[in-house]
Amino acid sequence: MTRLLPALFIAALLAGCAKEPAPTEAAQDAQPTQAAELNVFAFKIGELSAYALRDGGFTFPNDNQIVGVGRTPEDVAELLSAAGVSTTELSLSVQPLLVQAGDKVLLFDAGAGANMGEGNGKLLESMKQANIDPTSVTDIFISHSHGDHIGGLVGSDGALSFPNATIHISAPEWEYLRSWEEKQNDTQAALIEAIAPKVKAFEPGSELVPGLVTAVAIDGHTPGHSGYRITSGSESLLYIGDTAHHYIVSVQRPEWTISFDHDAPTAQTSRRELIERSAASSERIYAVHFPFPGLGKFSASGEGFVWTPEH
Repeated sequence: MTRLLPALFIAALLAGCAKEPAPTEAAQDAQPTQAAELNVFAFKIGELSAYALRDGGFTFPNDNQIVGVGRTPEDVAELLSAAGVSTTELSLSVQPLLVQAGDKVLLFDAGAGANMGEGNGKLLESMKQANIDPTSVTDIFISHSHGDHIGGLVGSDGALSFPNATIHISAPEWEYLRSWEEKQNDTQAALIEAIAPKVKAFEPGSELVPGLVTAVAIDGHTPGHSGYRITSGSESLLYIGDTAHHYIVSVQRPEWTISFDHDAPTAQTSRRELIERSAASSERIYAVHFPFPGLGKFSASGEGFVWTPEH
């Protein structure tokens, strides 16, 4: 098992090799023109208005240090080649999700902020493009405490980016995040101090907004990693956080180890089970690290599964 560097440290690790990914020809073909040209992609969840908001992304080499740990570059390249994408590097996008529900404005994860270098931390810019005021956000739902999901909670000045929002995070994850304050990392400690008055910790699997948002415990990635099911009438969308990172490798080989996972064997089991359930139910999925806008479904293909973008 490969233990992931905690919280904000992972962002520093990636920043050294990170660059915002340019969509491959195949990826462009699978995405709507609206998504390719803008940092905002608007869609519906039942009667709710929702927005994929581009924060950035990063690219890393196919060297089995991050994806396919314990495999070979050739193993990974075989999957990538069959999908018609580069076999020498892998790209992950970062796009928080925003949902408008009456007088509530719900944000799912907060992006990297200044933690992943140039080309990232675009969430506030994307919100401006969508004509959404950060002060209007009422609730933020954090999937887990890695830097590309919580860094955007505060600005470069240390002030809250969403000053009127309650920050929902599972109790085990909040405990995990606060434990790193004791390691005397100044950046981490400052972020924890800034957000603490706004945090509302919940027990895994809790209904957080009645009839609208329910936490879904998805174990393994971090000690309190959560997905979120968003419901409107008979329709739903499952925000999967970091259950799956790469739209080809993570889906077609969910049992392969990724270095980001805190408890890799558990994460691999969770990943496979979620993909199987979702493919069987045909539930819509929002994948924060899949090619923008990260909206689609898992589908059965032979003895395995593939990612099917919605557009």
